Amino acid sequence: MKKSILSLLSTAGAALLLSACAENSARVQTMRQDNVSQEIAQGIEQLQKSNAYQLQPGDLLQIKVFMEDNLEREQRISGSGSITFPLVGNIRLAGYTTAEAEARLSDALKTYLKNPQVSMLIKEYGNKTVYVLGQVQKPAAIEIPPEKPLTVLEAITSVGGFTDIAATGKVRVLRMENGAQKTLDVDVTQITKQGNKMMDIPLLPGDVVFVPQSMF
Repeated sequence: MKKSILSLLSTAGAALLLSACAENSARVQTMRQDNVSQEIAQGIEQLQKSNAYQLQPGDLLQIKVFMEDNLEREQRISGSGSITFPLVGNIRLAGYTTAEAEARLSDALKTYLKNPQVSMLIKEYGNKTVYVLGQVQKPAAIEIPPEKPLTVLEAITSVGGFTDIAATGKVRVLRMENGAQKTLDVDVTQITKQGNKMMDIPLLPGDVVFVPQSMF
C-alpha cells in the first residue's frame, strides 16, 4: 500500500514538474515573440524618424499642426507626389524626408498662421516598400524596383548585409495576408552556401524582413 501511494506521489510530482516546465517554456517563447514584435515596431518607428526614407507616392501621412486641431488630416500622397492641404492647396512632398516635408508645409502655412509647427507620421507606406530590420548593417525601408522582383537576399544585401552576430539561418519574413500576420522562415545559409535559390523568396509590398541575433 505504501509503495502504491509513493508511486502515485512520484507520478504526480513528475507530472507537475513536466507541466511546470512546459508552462515555463511557453512563457519564455511568448516573451521572445513579444520582444521581437517590440524590436520590429521600434525599428519601423526609427526609420520613419530618420533621414533614410524619402516620402513616396502612395504613402499615407497623419499630419498635425500644433494648436490647430481643425487642420489635422490623414493624407495620401498622390501619384504626382503631392497632397492637397487646407489653406496652402497643392504641395509636393514626395522625394523629401519626413523632417523636410514638415518644414516645407510649415513654411507654406506661415502666410496664414503665426509660427506653425507641423508634425507628420507615416501611417502606411506606399505599395512598393518593404522593411529590413534586425541584425543588418543599415536597417531601412526600401522600395521594390518596378522592373523585377526583390528577393530576401537582395533586400539584405541592399542594406549592407548581415552584422557579425546575425542568425543568418533564422531570417523571418513577416507578411500580412487577409488581415492576419504570416511568418515565413528563410535559411539564408542554404541560399548562399548550398545554392538553394528556392529559399530566396520574392518579397511583397509591406513585408518585413527580420534578422534575429545569434544566440551563440
